[in-house]
Amino acid sequence: MEFSSGGGGGSSGGDPHDASERRKKRYHRHTAHQIQSLESMFKECAHPDEKTRNQLSRELGLHPRQIKFWFQNRRTQMKAQHERADNCTLRADNDRIRCENIAMREALRNVICPSCGGPPVTEDSYFDEQKLRMENAQLKEELDRVSSIAAKYMGRPISQLPPVQPIHVSSLDLSMASFGGHGMSCPSLDLDLLPGSSLGLTPFPPTNISDADKALMADVAARAMDELIRLLQDNEMLWIKSEGGGELLNLESYERAFPRPNSHLKNPSVRTEASRFSGVVTMSDLALVDMFVDSNKWRELFPAIVSRERTVEVLSSGMLGSHSDSLQLMYGELQVLSALVPTRKLYFLRFVQQIEAGSWAIVDVSYDIPSQESQFSSSSCKAHKLPSGCLIQKMPNGYSKVTWIEHWEVEDKSPVHRLYRDLIYSGLAFGAERWLSNLQRMCERIACLMVAGNSNRDLGAIPTPEGTRSMMKLAQRMVNNLCASINPSSGQHLTTLIGSNELEVRATLHSSADQVNRMVLSAAATIWLPVPLHTVFNFFRDERTRPQWDVLSNQNPVQEIAHIPNGSHPGNCISVLRALNTSQNNMLILQESCLDSSGSLVVYCPVDLPSIHLAMSGEDTSFIPLLPSGFTISPDGSSGPDPFPAGGGDGASTSSNADPAARSSSGSLVTVVFQILVSNTPTARISPETVNTVNNLISNTVHQIKAAMNCLSS
Repeated sequence: MEFSSGGGGGSSGGDPHDASERRKKRYHRHTAHQIQSLESMFKECAHPDEKTRNQLSRELGLHPRQIKFWFQNRRTQMKAQHERADNCTLRADNDRIRCENIAMREALRNVICPSCGGPPVTEDSYFDEQKLRMENAQLKEELDRVSSIAAKYMGRPISQLPPVQPIHVSSLDLSMASFGGHGMSCPSLDLDLLPGSSLGLTPFPPTNISDADKALMADVAARAMDELIRLLQDNEMLWIKSEGGGELLNLESYERAFPRPNSHLKNPSVRTEASRFSGVVTMSDLALVDMFVDSNKWRELFPAIVSRERTVEVLSSGMLGSHSDSLQLMYGELQVLSALVPTRKLYFLRFVQQIEAGSWAIVDVSYDIPSQESQFSSSSCKAHKLPSGCLIQKMPNGYSKVTWIEHWEVEDKSPVHRLYRDLIYSGLAFGAERWLSNLQRMCERIACLMVAGNSNRDLGAIPTPEGTRSMMKLAQRMVNNLCASINPSSGQHLTTLIGSNELEVRATLHSSADQVNRMVLSAAATIWLPVPLHTVFNFFRDERTRPQWDVLSNQNPVQEIAHIPNGSHPGNCISVLRALNTSQNNMLILQESCLDSSGSLVVYCPVDLPSIHLAMSGEDTSFIPLLPSGFTISPDGSSGPDPFPAGGGDGASTSSNADPAARSSSGSLVTVVFQILVSNTPTARISPETVNTVNNLISNTVHQIKAAMNCLSS
């Protein structure tokens, strides 16, 4: 706590000697002992009298005015904290009242008499007019109370909320292309939605785990941990080095070392993927373990791989004060960032064990729950995870060395899509290298978030460190939103083919993650380009080439007005872009690009100017709605010039003959993703007009990309 002898609103007059002293020594920093004593007194009495202040002055060696000003500043600080907390509560109350009002309006609009089809005339108490009048009066009373409390803290009256507009079934808010508001022309979308089935998230079925099941799970986890430690420590007998720096499992040696009478998926169509990869991560061992134990943090750490997760039950919380020996039953859905590759859904056990000081092992192993098998019955890919996981070793500089193992048995119930055949069969799609490279990139990003603002270099238009961190959190939420939209867990799905080359567009209508009672149409298509991954990535992230592929921008150039680095690679960054040569300047483009050895992402989203200013000032941005679009880019995994051989393979390839290092860098798989916000109730289905419009939008974008990169023939 600092004290300014010139503060406190004192008179400009006074002793000239005192004024001279104030100019010579304007600030004084209290010692830790002084602050501790002042804090203790503040807890007992926030408004000490003059006698108490004089006593503190003698005890702490401070001037009585310093004591007085310290208590004034501390009371102001506490008042600000209470006001922020009250404002959050008031905002939540207002949102709840608004949602209840919308639900009441929709219920009244949709209710009909089952016999005649007209308005109901029964005495149903829920729709009784008098009851609705009473409920509405109570809501108004509560709103007035909340508004008066907010006015007290803000120092000015708050106007009443505007009336909620009824939601029309055929209306569409094309927020995905909102930066057409710059004066850019964009396609006219008439996305009428017709009545259909409910599209809420599929709930997790309840699980009844008996004590016998828990004992069995503990035994399975312990045996899996023993196997993982042996696989982590072995450097010669079980692993074969690959040219790419990783290692592949020698399946014959593995079967001798770990004999299993009956393989989980023992049939000719089962293939094995097994790889090991090591690297240094810019995060401490304890922080990493904490993020792996918390399922929400785990998903935040791997947004490009984990599309959905849930801790089903915590079987053991670990030793006192440590995560060692913690055991959880979890559910996860793992993805490649393309709608052409089915997600891998599984229940698995996660067991954490501290091997020695600064050394941790985390094992994941599939665990079948018979009552939940119906969840996977319609899946086109049945995946079983054998003991996999990582060894985290503490390094002296606050970093960690991580050795990662991924070991799968996979049965494809339907053929792998031709575009992803080589990437899947090579083991790269869900292999150890992809997990570790994503972990390294995200830990670099977290490190940048923690130290953001230590230097004003590269901040551009962002004035404060808090603004930089707020912008980084907003961009991360944008990236998470896009990754989750590619393979949503539920929704209405459809697939269409466009043109002679059969460009496959897959669209899903699902609930908005940011807005209540709003539906989002996510459409994606994947193409192969005979261009290296880095070249494609640089093409998309360069603002100078944006007019060549952005069909919604009407070929208007853009200018970067703010730049935030996100890691050691210059391509890992956040940009704020402004469109030039436009009639309106109330919309900016927030963009994040990221790259690692397994692939890259370029995600962008139109954000209005007030929201950007709010984020740059360091305010909370969790309420800002985002609807991102973008591109995912991955290597094609091929080892030759033709990524789609006529034979295609039988799906029974193993890791022993699929070398990730043998992949060619000449080809890339690019997934184009668009999201459109639809104003509707959670009951809808996609109309033919919607299909045609989305198909045209994606096909035009793909054509522009191929033309710009001279790949029209591909």
